[in-house]
Amino acid sequence: MNPGLRDQIGRDEFDYQILMDALSDYAAPRARVTALLRSGEIIRIKKGLYVFGEGSRRGPVCRELLANLIYGPSFISLDSALAYYGLIPERVDAITSVTPGKARQFETPLGLFIYRQTPCFSIGYDRIVQGELSFLLAQPERALADKIRDDRAGGLRTRKEMEAYLFENLRMDPDAIRTFDAELFDALATGMKSHKIHVCASLVRALRKSS
Repeated sequence: MNPGLRDQIGRDEFDYQILMDALSDYAAPRARVTALLRSGEIIRIKKGLYVFGEGSRRGPVCRELLANLIYGPSFISLDSALAYYGLIPERVDAITSVTPGKARQFETPLGLFIYRQTPCFSIGYDRIVQGELSFLLAQPERALADKIRDDRAGGLRTRKEMEAYLFENLRMDPDAIRTFDAELFDALATGMKSHKIHVCASLVRALRKSS
C-alpha cells in the first residue's frame, strides 16, 4: 500500500469521492482504483463504499458503522441490537437494521447486511460513540419491538403468549425485561400500529408490579 494514500484517508471506511480526492495526483485515478481493488489493498463493500484491506487497516472494521453507511437512513435493530446489549444468547452474524425505505439486503465481503422496512423510524434509537467512530443503534425496547413486529409467528395476543415468546423462544431474562420502559413500548406500538407491542408493554408493567 502506498503510505500516502493511507495517510490521506484517515478512516478505514471511505466513499468514492474521498478515494478520488486522495488519488487526484494520478493521471488515471480510476485505473489506480481498479489496481487497488485487484491487489486487495482496498475492498469494495458496495458501489461507492470501500474499506482498506486487512494489511492496511488501523483496527477491526466497524460493521455497525458500515450498516449505517450501506443503506440509509437506517439504524441497527432486531437481533443485532438485542445481541449487542446481551439480551439474547445467540451469536448474530448478519447485521439487521430498520429503515423507512424499501426492505433490502446486501451480501458483501464483510458479511450480510439486512434492512427491514418500518412505518415508525423517528423514535427509539441512540448514537453510539466508540472512539472516533459512531453509529445509530436501536434502544433495547426499540430492538425488541422491531423483533416482535417482524416475527410472523402466530399468537402474541395475550401476556401469557408474550411471556412464552420472550422467555422460552428468545430466552430473554425476566429481570432485564423489568427494566424496560413500558411507555416507550406504547409509543412504538402506536407508531407501528401493532397490538403485539402493546401486549409487551402490558407485560413489562405486570413484571414490575410482581417484583
